[in-house]
Order: sequence, then structure tokens, then C-alpha cells
Amino acid sequence: MPPKTKEKGKKTGAQKKKQNAGAGESGRLEMWRPSPRTGGQCWRRSCSKTTWPGPWPPSAPTTEMSRQCRALQKEMEIHSRKLEEEVTGLREQLEMCQREAEAARQEAEQALGERDQTLAQLQAHVADMEAKYEEILHGSLDRLLAKLRAVKPQWDGAVLRLHAKYKEQLHQFGLNPLDL
Repeated sequence: MPPKTKEKGKKTGAQKKKQNAGAGESGRLEMWRPSPRTGGQCWRRSCSKTTWPGPWPPSAPTTEMSRQCRALQKEMEIHSRKLEEEVTGLREQLEMCQREAEAARQEAEQALGERDQTLAQLQAHVADMEAKYEEILHGSLDRLLAKLRAVKPQWDGAVLRLHAKYKEQLHQFGLNPLDL
């Protein structure tokens, strides 16, 4: 029986050939991998013995990996749909808020216009009232002056008679009216 001297880490030539079977002449292996950038479609990746972290050659995608890939794609599609629905909802909210803001702006402009119109009407009304009151006041004062002019000669005569009467009464008591 031959001696059992198997050294660890050393492989026989047949084992090395099996390992390098998928590598080709350059010792590189081309793999198909799913890419998230291309929507889950596969892309080719070239690997060499020096860059591949696992055993050489890497095993082909298994059914488990395919299932995981499909599950991730499905999850990504669901998430994408949710995001699209959220974007649609947010756009609708934005449009609604913009419509409300436009309606509020128009309402405010209308209210300001109505206020300005009312203010202008009130100012015109006040100006008309001032003119009428001024006219009434001037008319009343003119009539009062006319009455005073008409009555003045009578008052002057009455005043002169009273003045003379009081002057005479003062002389009777021996007082001089100019000293008072």
C-alpha cells in the first residue's frame, strides 16, 4: 500500500483542469449577472482567478439565485409602482393647491376692487354733501345778513332813543356819562 502523504492545499492535475474548465485560454470566466441599472437585465462580467473571491470557476446561476433575482425584480417593480402612484398623488395635490391659490388670489383681487370702488363712491358722496352743506350755510348766512341789514335801521333808532334816555337819567342823578 502506498504511503498516505497527501499535502494540504495541493491539488492534482486533474482537479486543476476541472477547476479551469470554464475559464478558457486566458484563465478568465465570463459570467452573466443581473444589473439594477438595466432594469434587472443581465450583463456580462469578466472575472479572472485573481479577482474572483470564491472558488474557481464560479458556479453557474442556480435556480435559487434565479428565484432571488425574480423576487428582487418583482419587489423593485412594486416599489416603482408605489413611487409612481405617490408621484401622481403629489402632482394632483400640487395642482389642487395651485387651483386653490389662484382662486384665493382672484377672490382677494375682487375684494380689493370692490373695496376701492366702494371707497371711491363714499368719497364722491362726502364731496357732494360738503358742497351741499357749504351752499346751505352760505345761503343761510346771506339771508341772516339780509335780515340784519333790514332790521339795522330800526335798531339804530331804538338804540339812539335808549341811549338818550339813559344819558338823561344819569344827568338827573348828577353823573357824567362820559366818566363811566
